[in-house]
Amino acid sequence: MLYLLLILSCTEQDTEQEISGPEVQISTEEMNEAREIANNLFGVIPSAMPGSENDSKEMIDLGKKLFFETRLSVNNTQSCNSCHRLDDGYMGVDNEVTSVGALGKRVHRNSPTVINAGFHISQFWDGRAPDLKEQAKGPILAKGEMEMPSQEKVLEVINSDQDYVKSFTDIYGENGITYDNLANSIAAFERTLITSDKFDEFQSGKKDLSKDELDGMRLFISSGCAGCHNGPLMGGQMYQKFGIFEKYSPDEIDHEDLGRFHVTEQEMDKFVFKVPSLRNVTKTGPYFHDGRSATIENAIDTMGRLQLNKELSDEEISKIKEFLHTLEGTLKE
Repeated sequence: MLYLLLILSCTEQDTEQEISGPEVQISTEEMNEAREIANNLFGVIPSAMPGSENDSKEMIDLGKKLFFETRLSVNNTQSCNSCHRLDDGYMGVDNEVTSVGALGKRVHRNSPTVINAGFHISQFWDGRAPDLKEQAKGPILAKGEMEMPSQEKVLEVINSDQDYVKSFTDIYGENGITYDNLANSIAAFERTLITSDKFDEFQSGKKDLSKDELDGMRLFISSGCAGCHNGPLMGGQMYQKFGIFEKYSPDEIDHEDLGRFHVTEQEMDKFVFKVPSLRNVTKTGPYFHDGRSATIENAIDTMGRLQLNKELSDEEISKIKEFLHTLEGTLKE
C-alpha cells in the first residue's frame, strides 16, 4: 500500500510534464515532500553492519592485511583486492567484464562490489553464501580464481609468517590459526566498508537535490525501478528473475547462466539473481552478472525493457542517470 501511495504521489504523467517544461525553482515544500518519500521508500545506509559489534580493531587490521595478501593465491599473484579493488579510487570492483583468475583465465561472472556488501541478504550473484564470512572462504580455494589447493596450504602460508602467527594468536588464542578465523577476519574488515553519499545527505536534510536529480528520482520510482531496488542499499535484499518481459540473450554468449537455480535446483529459480545494490552503481560498471552492459545508460535501458516492459526515452534515461549519480559515495572513516 505504501508503495502504491508513493507512486501516486509522483505519477509518470506529472514527471513527463516536468521534463518537457521549463526549468523551475523547487520550493522548500516540494523538496521536503520528496525527502519524505525518499525516506519512506529507501532510508539512509546504517552506520554499522550486522555482526560488527563483535569486531575488534585488531581483528579488522588483520582482515585488511589478509584482504591484500597475494600469498593466498596459488602463484602469489592475487589477493581479494585483485577483483574487489579498494585502491586508486576503485569502488570494490575491478571494472572488468569478468575478472581474471590467478592462472590467467576469466571467470564467468562479473565481480560485484564488496563495499556495503555486508548489508545484503546474501553474497554472490546467486546468493550461495549467507554472509561475508562464508563468501570469503570461497574465492581463495575456487578453481579459476585464487586456486589454492586446500585449506591446509592456506594455513601453511599463515604459519610461515610470524607476524600472522602473533596476530592470530593474540586475537583468537593459542589454536586460533584456522581457515574459519581467517575468513572471519576478512569479513570483519569488509564490515567497515560503508559509504555515505549525497542521497543520504538529502534524506537527512543536509543537502537538496537538483531539478534533474529530483526528476530522476521521481522517474526511478514511477517507472517501477524502486519495486526491486529499494531499502537503504537500493537493492541487495531480494532475488528476482532477470528477463521478466524479454529473455536476456547477449550476443556471442556460449552458455546460459541459470543463476540461483545452480544453488537450489528449483525450476522457479532459473535465471534468478540477487538484485544488486545501486549505491555507487555509476562507478562499478560494467553491469549485470556477466558484465555485458558497458554503460549505465545501456543498463537502464535494458532494465526498463526486460524488467518493466518500458521503452525509456533518452531523456528519461538521462534523468535517471542524474539521480544515480547522487548515490556515488565515499568510504566512511
